[in-house]
Amino acid sequence: MRAVSRRAWLAVGALAVLLAPALAPATIEEQRARLPPPATCTDPVEGVWMSHKFEPSQQLWYVFTLRIRRGEGDRLQGDISSHAWSGTDQDPEPPPCRPGRSHWVVRMSAEGTVRGPRIDFWGTRWWPEQTFCGSAPGPGSYNLDHFSGAIDPTLLEFQSVNNDGGDLVDDPTVFRRVQCLDPVAPPHPYVTPPAFHPRRGRGCGRGPGR
Repeated sequence: MRAVSRRAWLAVGALAVLLAPALAPATIEEQRARLPPPATCTDPVEGVWMSHKFEPSQQLWYVFTLRIRRGEGDRLQGDISSHAWSGTDQDPEPPPCRPGRSHWVVRMSAEGTVRGPRIDFWGTRWWPEQTFCGSAPGPGSYNLDHFSGAIDPTLLEFQSVNNDGGDLVDDPTVFRRVQCLDPVAPPHPYVTPPAFHPRRGRGCGRGPGR
C-alpha cells in the first residue's frame, strides 16, 4: 500500500510539472481579459498602468494603478494605488459590504528606474486613502509593493512580478497602459500689464461726442 501510494504521488507530481507551463499562461490570460483596452501614447513608459488580479493566498482582489512619469536620466517617479477587497475568485468586482468583508484603497508614493524595456517601480511610503468595508491596513500591516519586469510594446503591457517582502514573492502581475499622461505645461510667462489710463469724461453722463 505504501509503495502504491508513493507511485501515485510521483505520477501526480510528474503531471503537475508537465502541466505547469500550460497553466501559467492561463492565469496571465485571465488577468488580461479583465483589463480595459490599451492606450497608445507618445512615450513608451509614461502613463497610467492598471492590473486586476486575485490572490488566493490572501483571498483578496487587487487592482493596482501605477502613475509613471520620467524623472532625470533613467529615474521614474509617480505613485501606486492599491485597491483591494475580500472575496472568492468569483468576485472580480467588489461585492456588497457585509460583516467580515474588507474593501479599501491604499496609496503609495513611488519611484523607479527604466533601462531599455526593463522597468522597476516600487512604493516608498504608504497611507490608507479610503475605506469602504471593514478596516484598512493599520501601521506596519501593509508591505510596499515592488514591480519589476519589461514592457512589451506590441501588447502595450508591463509584464511584471511583484515582490512586497511578505506573502508576494515573484508574483506575476500584468499591467496594461490605460491612459496617457497630460504633458507638463511650461510655466506661463509673466507679462507686465500696460498702464491704466482712465478716460476723462464729463461727469457720469454721456456728453457730446462720446
